[in-house]
Order: sequence, then C-alpha cells, then structure tokens
Amino acid sequence: MKTLLLFLFVFSSTLCFSQAKVKAPVTYLWPLPAEYTSGNETLSVDPALSLVVGGNGGGSGILKVAFDRYKAIIFNGVSGIGRIKQKKGSYDISKVRVVVQSASEDLNLGVDESYTLFVLRKDGKAIVGEATIEANTVYGALRGLETFSQLCTFNYETKSMQVHKAPWNIRDKPRFAYRGLLLDTSRHYLPIDVIKQVIESMSYAKLNVLHWHVIDKESFPLEVPTFPKLWKGSYSQWERYTVEDAYEVVNFAKTRGINVMAEVDVPGHAESWGTGYPDLWPSSSCTQPLDVSKNFTFDVLSGILTDLRKIFPFELFHLGGDEVNTTCWEDTPHVNKWLEQQNMTAKGAYQYFVLKAQEIAISKNWTPVNWEETFNTFPTKLNPKTVVHNWLGGGVCPKAVDQGFRCIFSNQGVWYLDHLDVPWDVTYNADPLEGIHDSSKQKLVLGGEVCMWGETADPSNVQQTIWPRAAAAAERLWCTKESTTGKSSNETALPRLHYFRCLLNRRGVQAAPVENFYARSAPTGAGSCYVQ
Repeated sequence: MKTLLLFLFVFSSTLCFSQAKVKAPVTYLWPLPAEYTSGNETLSVDPALSLVVGGNGGGSGILKVAFDRYKAIIFNGVSGIGRIKQKKGSYDISKVRVVVQSASEDLNLGVDESYTLFVLRKDGKAIVGEATIEANTVYGALRGLETFSQLCTFNYETKSMQVHKAPWNIRDKPRFAYRGLLLDTSRHYLPIDVIKQVIESMSYAKLNVLHWHVIDKESFPLEVPTFPKLWKGSYSQWERYTVEDAYEVVNFAKTRGINVMAEVDVPGHAESWGTGYPDLWPSSSCTQPLDVSKNFTFDVLSGILTDLRKIFPFELFHLGGDEVNTTCWEDTPHVNKWLEQQNMTAKGAYQYFVLKAQEIAISKNWTPVNWEETFNTFPTKLNPKTVVHNWLGGGVCPKAVDQGFRCIFSNQGVWYLDHLDVPWDVTYNADPLEGIHDSSKQKLVLGGEVCMWGETADPSNVQQTIWPRAAAAAERLWCTKESTTGKSSNETALPRLHYFRCLLNRRGVQAAPVENFYARSAPTGAGSCYVQ
C-alpha cells in the first residue's frame, strides 16, 4: 500500500510539476497535430466500439484491418472492461466514423496523409456518440486513428475508457513527405518479427519510410534468385531473408502507411558479395570496393536490382556510395591496368561506378538516392534525379538544393541513433531546413531520417536504442516548426515525450528512459515511468 501511495504521489506530482513549468496545459499527443482545439469535458468510450465508413475509399481493406488493430491497442491491458455494466446507450462514443475520399491505396512519396478528427459529446439529435475522421486517402485515415488512440486513456477508478479534454477538433497534416528510420540488418541479423515490431512502433510516431539497409560488407542475408550464391555471405544459414520474407515486410509496412526503401550500397561496403562470387573482389587479398573493371560486377548489380524491383514498389532506391577507399583498385594489377586503358584515375572510377549504378536503377524506374560523398565529390556529374542523403554533418542539404537536387537530412551528430550520447533535446531541436531560407528550395528537402546502425544493436536492444529519441525526430518531421518551437518548447515537449515513451511501453515497445545520459541505458533506480 505504501508503495502504491508513493507511486500515485510521484505520478501526480510529476504531471503537476511538468504542467506548472509551462503556462498552458500539456497536450499529451505525439507528434503534436498541426492545428487543434480542445475543451474540458470527459467522454466515455464503448468497449464495443464499432466502425462506420463512408466515401469512395471507405471500403478499403487496409482501413478495416487498421480499425481492428487500433481497437485492440486502445483496450489492450484492461481485462474485463467489456464485462463492466453500463446503461445501454450511455457511452458518449460508440462508433468511429471514417470517411475516405479516394479509393486508391497507392502508397507513393508525398501521398496525402492529412486528416481531420472530431470527438464530440453526443447531443439530443444523435442516436449514438461518434468520433469522426475525414481523410482524402486511407493513409490519412491511419494517421487519424493513431491520434484517436492516443486520446483514449483508461480510468482505473471507474474501470472505463475515456477521452479527456473533449470536444476535440483536430486538423492535421505532415510537414515533410519523407519521415524515415534506417534499420541495419547486416551488422546484426534481425528476425522478421523484430523488423515488424519496429515497423509497428514507427506507425505510432507517424514515421512513414523504413530505410532497409539490408546488406553490407559484414553480411549478405537477402535471397537474390538471379544470383543464388550471394546469400552465402550471410552470417549463417539461419540468418537470412527469403524473397517471401521481403514481400512480407513490404506488405506489413504498407498496411501501416509505411514505404520500404531498400539499399544496395556500392561500390564500397560490399565485401560480403564475394563470399558467393569471388570474382566480384579485385583479389582474394583486396576485397573491396567491388571490381570496377569487370562487366560481371555490373551484371550482378543489375540482376540484384531486377529481382528487388519485383519486391519493392517504392519509387526511391538507395545506392549508397559512401566511404569508398579506392586504394584496392590501384594496388590490384588487372584493375590498375584497366584504369590505365580507360585513361581513368581511381577517383574517376568511383564516379564511373556510381553513375553506372544510377543508370541501372533509373532503367528499372527507380529514383536513385546516394549518400552525400557522391555529391561532395562530383556534384555536376550526378544524374539530376539524384536524391542526396546527408549524414556527415550540417550544411549539405543547403548546398544540394542550391544545385537543384532533392535532399534527405540525417546529420550524424543529431540523428544517428547509435550515437548514444546524443540527448533527446539535441535530436528534437535539429531541423532539416536549417540554413535554407528560400521557400522554393525548402521544397526540395524531402524530409529526414534517423539511422539505427547495427554494430551495437541486435534483437536484445534495438528498440531501446531507437526509442524514444526517434520520436523526437518524428515530431520535428511531422509538425510545423512554429508549433513546436519557442521559449518553452522543450519544457512543453519533455513531459509529452515522457508520456509517449510510457505509451510505447504500454504497447509493448521497449522504449528506454528519456533522460539518461546514455541512450538505451537502464533506469538508475526505482521510480515512475513518467519521470525517467
């Protein structure tokens, strides 16, 4: 009993303290909607909550499955709530009405994810109470369902589900079209179920692109039917992804409104390719970059991209191009001879390889994405369709958009999740548009991505490393900067991020404490989830 009373005191004191630090009451939604108003009423939610649909897209299978999923999320962990008797018709919210205008389920970059959400007390004119979501696409409706689920909280005294601060009037849309998370399955293999758990958690923060860094120099776990020996480069016969696995990941993500962008990093970071096909190495003692002098190298690359195009429908495809040390080419006699015959330097061969890889990807109707070294080294030679992916530091996106390229922001100093000493507020206050003031050039910044490199992350700790800092970036990518910046923005955001971290925990996501000096580290002692 003393423990319970202490917990209640700490919890209530924490929330009061958090709200006392800011002038306005805290709105416990993450990410914060673009526009919203709320009231001071408390509404009850029917455990038998049902779905009513309308519009051309109301019959979407994605919508129906999503409603069932969110209903389970809302009432998760509240055993016996359906057996609690309440007078018939006495619930304020018995239905969720979702109106979707478009019947299309195409999930393209820039798909309309806007929605409106109205949660009102029923009046004498209504037979039943409703929450209403209106969206142009089913993916906007998914974002609305997520917001509605966050409005629902369980009252342990009345043992009922409630929506506080009603009526709610929310009009919401994302700030950026691309809101990504990189997941590295080469440095440590992640089982399909773990990848799906990450995707599920991404939807809670309204992230919408999984950048699947599926292969690298350490391992090649992916099946490529055209070149079946490639996955001999996997760590073991049990740490592999079949074609069917990859399909499952893509389809699972789509039902959450998340695209999957695969990456095949060339010409560096590809040593594992040669385990199955040694001819891809310049020599047995000099195993990367891939051998630029052989047509076979590009035949394999083309075969990989042909097979992957059948799996990954997203229009962006990542070709890497980073951290290429060309010394191996110069030190290998037959490659060096080829360079001389082509009248080409090793640096020129790097450009040749990247541009040829781009041509292959474009021929398969993909838009190439490359790490920033390609732009830093030969910007005038890159295909104009190239999306430049920043990572080394600040100032790259401004230079890229000045030259007409589109850009993705992932500055390693703020958005690399394997950098465990980067605190949540540094992640939160980073901005993809920093240094870009021309509105026409700002539009060339697609958005940003937090990167979960896998050298020190495996199934035992990957979620703790991703969350909650990825949520800090997610809000920056979703919300207008004006709505989340200002004198007390961090003071406002911190209690909301504590709350969202605890919401993730309640949903089964192993999100780490928010304020520990090193991310993913364990709690330093006993205490409430809401003050860690």
